[in-house]
Amino acid sequence: MVRQRVRVHDADGSELRRGVEAIQAEMDVTPDFPPEVEAAAAEAADNPRLPEVDRTHLPFVTLDPASALDLDQALHLERDGDGYVVHYAIADVAAFVTPGDPVDLEANRRGETLYGAESKIPLHPKVLSEGAASLLPDQVRPALVWTIRVDASGEGTEALVERALVRSRAKLDYDTVQEQIDAGTADDVFTLLREIGELRLRREAERGGISLPLPDQEIEIDGERWSLAYRCLHPVEEWNAQISLLTGMAAADMMIYARVGLLRTLPPPDPRDVQRLHRAARALGITWPAEQLYPDFIRSLDPARPEHAAMVVASTRLLRGSGYVGFSGAVPEQPEHAALASEYAHVTAPLRRLADRYASEICVALSAGDEVPGWVLEKLDELPRTMQASGQRARQYENAIVDLVEAEVLRGSVGETFPGVVLSVDSEDPRKGAAMVRTPAIEATVTGEQELPLGQDVTLRLAQADPASRTVRFELTSG
Repeated sequence: MVRQRVRVHDADGSELRRGVEAIQAEMDVTPDFPPEVEAAAAEAADNPRLPEVDRTHLPFVTLDPASALDLDQALHLERDGDGYVVHYAIADVAAFVTPGDPVDLEANRRGETLYGAESKIPLHPKVLSEGAASLLPDQVRPALVWTIRVDASGEGTEALVERALVRSRAKLDYDTVQEQIDAGTADDVFTLLREIGELRLRREAERGGISLPLPDQEIEIDGERWSLAYRCLHPVEEWNAQISLLTGMAAADMMIYARVGLLRTLPPPDPRDVQRLHRAARALGITWPAEQLYPDFIRSLDPARPEHAAMVVASTRLLRGSGYVGFSGAVPEQPEHAALASEYAHVTAPLRRLADRYASEICVALSAGDEVPGWVLEKLDELPRTMQASGQRARQYENAIVDLVEAEVLRGSVGETFPGVVLSVDSEDPRKGAAMVRTPAIEATVTGEQELPLGQDVTLRLAQADPASRTVRFELTSG
């Protein structure tokens, strides 16, 4: 897949940083921690609880965006006959954080790391999340090491997780590794990652899993100049994500078998929503055979085509309602994550997401044949609500910063016209909707004097770009 980048309409970073500070004040969030939390984190960083098992002989590597320092995962892959063995090391936050201590209480208040350009609001103090607990290269770290056997079809067949010491050999980034893969110079581990990743993607399609193929909108920062871009995932990112999903599914299997756990869930789509999508496809002139299931249909869409981009946006209706469910003694009535067509648990990002620490502790106990710790069981009812609130806050924070940057990027262009695509139309008033402008990478409100032409290329006039209110609005031109 080709990486798509556009660098135009830069904005002034100093102005944007002041705007980000205003957003943080408005939302009452801060990257800073109370002194007692920082002190407890520093003490924990110097005195971790280290496991007896040593897996430092395994040549783990991390694979993340180049700027990342909160490294949750490291991998090592091996052939095993006609199958594979996946070794996946996850940062052991519980080696540093004690239930009820200041770091734990603050993490339960925050729920997850908030991301917005360079203005990250971390879940844990950096002395842990980017220091002692992070799987940084050439450092011995406590970790939760998953060993998962995968057969020749890509199916996970056996999994266990244990506390162990690990040492990452290298901090690698997606751009560099993809370039090496394309040039044929990548390490052999990425040959295996590609094989396993592609097998897992095929298994996902066979299960009826679904992912929406819209490119990500990104904020790029170069010194004091900020800009917007759309980019598509590198193949290596998708393969790497499949290792995380494999682990989350193995964790869910353990929990369901033992009837105790914390699952990430998404209900099946309402049949009425699927019927609405069929009508939308007809309106957009897209052929959707009656016998074709919706995951296969969505997988066939090409978001570079305007009508297909609108169809993908309409399909987001099917992925609403995700959440968490904790259980002990009985499996939930609806345990599945519909987008994955499988049961699933979050266990691979404990530096950035609170739920993963608790879910991981369950799996470590189950794998060892031990009782699940009481401090975990006590939180199983409360954690879904905590994570729902933090997820809403994370989306609000990210959206506010994107809206700010969009308005700042465009504020000198009011009155200019841009080529765009109508992505959605308001059901109450078809003269209102949302549009995508590809250069610069903007998604914003659009209005017209008549009904908006869904999924069509249009010319848009910028009517408003106000950083103070973080508002961008386009009008459909008549010409």
